[in-house]
Amino acid sequence: MRNTAFFFAGLALLLVQANLFRVLTLIHATNFIPSLLLPLILFMGVHEYSLVRGASVAFVLGYATDIVGIAPVGLFTFTFVALFVMARAAGVRLLAQTKLMQFGLALAFTFVHTVMILVLLAIFGRDAYVPRALYGLALPHVLATAVCAPPIFAIAQRLHQATTSAQPPVAGAVP
Repeated sequence: MRNTAFFFAGLALLLVQANLFRVLTLIHATNFIPSLLLPLILFMGVHEYSLVRGASVAFVLGYATDIVGIAPVGLFTFTFVALFVMARAAGVRLLAQTKLMQFGLALAFTFVHTVMILVLLAIFGRDAYVPRALYGLALPHVLATAVCAPPIFAIAQRLHQATTSAQPPVAGAVP
């Protein structure tokens, strides 16, 4: 149930991100386009979701991002799963409770994500100029994503609480 809720929340955030791109393109502010899915994936990793289920949700959301965007297929799929695993390994659940720590966590992981994207594009990309053209967009993207992280963490926390309100069945209990 929880994974389905996070999957549909991720798809909704992807649609918001696509429309935000259109709006920011109209006002010529494309440098400040945040990744709205990244804080959701960080939330799942930090709150110690099942490795298989969380990686599966990150995989599907990464693949959806690959399809919607113009990146090579598999780029965001790989990086989202890698970031989920890194966030889970970091295990900073207690630190991500304050808005400042959510901002810092998103800032650090978005920077890592951006570096991963640029390195993978430099290695596997068809055009050598693409990573060099994207360097100037990296810092505004990282800052915009970090600013958007606390509200997305709040939404994810509400989803988390809504999906854990039911008590799990006790082993051996008769319904």
